[in-house]
Amino acid sequence: MTKTANHLLAVLTAAEPLLRQLSPALAQQKPRPDKWSPKEIIGHLIDSACNNQQKFVRTMATPKLEFPGYAQDFWVSAQHYQEAEWSTLVDLWIAYNRHLAHVIRHVDPATLQHAILIQGAVPFTLGFIMADYVEHLKHHLLQIFPEGPFESKFANVYNA
Repeated sequence: MTKTANHLLAVLTAAEPLLRQLSPALAQQKPRPDKWSPKEIIGHLIDSACNNQQKFVRTMATPKLEFPGYAQDFWVSAQHYQEAEWSTLVDLWIAYNRHLAHVIRHVDPATLQHAILIQGAVPFTLGFIMADYVEHLKHHLLQIFPEGPFESKFANVYNA
């Protein structure tokens, strides 16, 4: 899982300076009333990090584990990410993901085939969930930076 951990760190390295250059006013702008602002996207990615840390660590300890889904729109709304300080959100997201890269790098290979069921769906392996987590980040970062600097920096980030 070293490759997945390195991939996550490469995404963070590409995204961090661009997120920090985004002004708080721009971070609060929604592309449409029914879409998340960059603040809300990063908030969602913080929620994703929290939820995935639970999946990663708990599944390492148990060969088959079921998790509830979560109402992502409610989580974003309930935590008022739109009113949060932009730099604090970026700091938290970066720090949490550096920790997750550390967890992924040190996962016991014997646990990578442990099964995770999410809200009764078809089981996934821990290894798949860890690798897919990085793809989820990339998907949402491209919503913040659909064109331009992130996309060009992102081209240099290898795929796991």
